[in-house]
Amino acid sequence: MPKRRLRKAAFLAAAAVLLLLTPGAPAEARTDPGAAPGPGAPAAGIPPLTDEQGRALTLRGWNLADKEHRGDEALADITERSLRDMAAQGFNLARLAVFWDDLEPRPGHYSTSYLRKIERVLDWAHKYRVRVVIDAHQDVYGPAFGSHRGIPAWATRTDGLPYRPHPDDWFAEYFEPAVQAAFEHLYQDDDLRRAQARMWQVLAGRLAGHPAVFGYDLINEPMGRMRPGESIPDAARRIESTQITPMYGRIAEAIRRVDRRHWLFVEPTPAAGEGVPTGLGRIHDPKVVYAPHFYNAAMEAGRDYDPASGWLKAYEAAVVHYPRAMGIPVFIGEWGPLDSSLPNMGRFYEDALTSMSRYATGWASWQWCYGGGYCAMDAHGVFQANKSRTAEPYAAAVAGTVRSAFYSPVSGAYRLIYAARRHGTTELILPPAPRGWHVEVTGPARADTTRVPAAERATVRVTAGAGGGEAVVTVTAD
Repeated sequence: MPKRRLRKAAFLAAAAVLLLLTPGAPAEARTDPGAAPGPGAPAAGIPPLTDEQGRALTLRGWNLADKEHRGDEALADITERSLRDMAAQGFNLARLAVFWDDLEPRPGHYSTSYLRKIERVLDWAHKYRVRVVIDAHQDVYGPAFGSHRGIPAWATRTDGLPYRPHPDDWFAEYFEPAVQAAFEHLYQDDDLRRAQARMWQVLAGRLAGHPAVFGYDLINEPMGRMRPGESIPDAARRIESTQITPMYGRIAEAIRRVDRRHWLFVEPTPAAGEGVPTGLGRIHDPKVVYAPHFYNAAMEAGRDYDPASGWLKAYEAAVVHYPRAMGIPVFIGEWGPLDSSLPNMGRFYEDALTSMSRYATGWASWQWCYGGGYCAMDAHGVFQANKSRTAEPYAAAVAGTVRSAFYSPVSGAYRLIYAARRHGTTELILPPAPRGWHVEVTGPARADTTRVPAAERATVRVTAGAGGGEAVVTVTAD
């Protein structure tokens, strides 16, 4: 089985405490999940992701990651079944973790075998109509530090500083002096900057023409070196502003030499998970997506969701500032609890999905695998407790302007209201339902079907007429 994501509770908890001690921090309050439109209607000032037809997209999916296997066995745990099962439940997006240490095991020597393995996964994704974001993944920098993956050992410089593993909380290893030095060198050393840019140019140059590729996540959960006496939020904003922003600019420039088509996904540090506003600056590229992660310290440590904690409200209040200021879409690259079976987790999924729908045009939960912990499915291929709640109807592509879109898990009904574009085709994805779905359209548009049989996943196409106007699509469970 793939190595599971372990907790980063100490870091996030410290960030949360410091945030709440900061003047102007959001007060604790219960989030009202019914206060705003649902999926497909992002918050004012935040544009949606769009496809090449200009349709507003909603992307729903899961991460695919195999951290255990490398070399000849790389990506062995990601199979055609993974993509087939995801698509069968109505998901249309996979965020695929790839590792620089596998792509370039020696300086300047790129593994064609690894590239073919990535393309094999992309072929499966294309077969099942799943878009893919290529994620340059790293955990604790890379294999120079224990069993971690990411940036190659040959690109790791520690200044001889110490590194001590933390078996019970690997995220604490980010604060080891050697690891912090390694990030500093990656950001500052000209030869490492060039190597990182070349790696991305090779990767994007190889994959740019593949029909499954939707975009590139430039680095997973970037970190950096804290200064003595510096708080975590202050360090995060400084690192994001002065080191991560220029890095994204360099990588974007390298990718655009070989691929001007696909979206670039940029992440803040993990401090954003506890409602710390990012210090990222503008990335000068016309197709940038803000892609923070969405984790809570208590739940990362295995505790239950507390609806009254104020965490979700603080996160939402902070996360919208950067995309509004930059005029770019939001995509949540990772989210999900360690233990989804706890008593309040049904409420968590309801609140989280509703909250994300207010500002994000998509998300990828962690992770699609078959087992325990964060896995979507158990060993028998059945959704783990409450995770089936992620499979709900949504408008995957809207040809027009979304007025509102909302799914009620109580009534089992989904409604999309949009100003239809003339002759445009809107696509709804409906996951399998025990008794199927009924589709009704009013206004200047027509659906290609009015009924979806029981236990079938369907894509329903709604085409507007010549006049345009407001259309309403209502989907109800039979």
